[in-house]
Amino acid sequence: MSNLLQNTSLWNWDVLEGRNTSHAPSWELEPVPVIIINPWDVLLCVTGTLMSCENAVVIALIAYTPTLRAPMFVLIGSLAFADLLAGLGLILNFIVTYIIDSGFVTLLSAGLLITAFSASVLNILAITVDRYLSLYNALTYHTERTVTFTYITLVLLWATSATLGSLPVLGWNCLEDESTCSICRPVNKSNAAALAVSFLLIFALILQLYLQICKIAFRHAQQIAVQRQFMTASHSSSTTKGVSTLTTILGTFAFCWVPLAMYSLVADTRFPVIYTYATALPAICHSIINPMIYAFRNPEILRSLRIACCGCMPYRFTMRPRTPSDV
Repeated sequence: MSNLLQNTSLWNWDVLEGRNTSHAPSWELEPVPVIIINPWDVLLCVTGTLMSCENAVVIALIAYTPTLRAPMFVLIGSLAFADLLAGLGLILNFIVTYIIDSGFVTLLSAGLLITAFSASVLNILAITVDRYLSLYNALTYHTERTVTFTYITLVLLWATSATLGSLPVLGWNCLEDESTCSICRPVNKSNAAALAVSFLLIFALILQLYLQICKIAFRHAQQIAVQRQFMTASHSSSTTKGVSTLTTILGTFAFCWVPLAMYSLVADTRFPVIYTYATALPAICHSIINPMIYAFRNPEILRSLRIACCGCMPYRFTMRPRTPSDV
């Protein structure tokens, strides 16, 4: 997205026409290349830096806290690693665009970004499945079987993401035919359309799972109400808060990713590039929001963060009870 422009000042034109050529050093006769940097690319690079730092903190907290080894924290750590790779991919893409300018390195950069963002979306799906199973199979959730299932899921999702990311390098690109480019060069139209359709299917599955989670939560609330002949105000508030949290998660995910997916299906390189940036930036920023939704809202991770930051922890925080909204 950069343009390499030549310095066509009046003095240089005079040189080319044969005027003012006396006593002029040879090095002054050559035009000086000027690199015009797109502010949107700078914004994406800064976003990638913030994304990498934030998710690196999450990974460090999970890695160095022995109590954070449950399947839920493994999935959160995998999500943070995917978003960390996405941030590094944005930084690499900026370097490739303005410094290296190599076709093969461009394909590697695009492959890294596709792998990272695909893994991010698939990890969110895996976290949603884990939350559903923790409610649906509450009695058997904390078993070795769940741990095995979690690691198998991680292997499959990362293998799928790596496969999708390798497609541009294996030939699914538009470097030889610019007319087949999608809005995200060097990804071609068919590859971009396949990724967009896959995302929409994943989003539909996540939506269905969260609807089932809400049904299970309300069913549990009704069962407790029948047993106690009434529902306490605190339990009703916790259930309402949990549903509100799920709505926020789904709404944020849809707002950030659906516009880019829909735009990828209908647009190509003939459309103004500003539309691409406008739809891609929210999707990229979702990797900044992910730690706030899935990591820093968790009491155990937040406790570890406080210990790491100040080495102390308020007593009332350590005794904070878990609520359905934490799930």
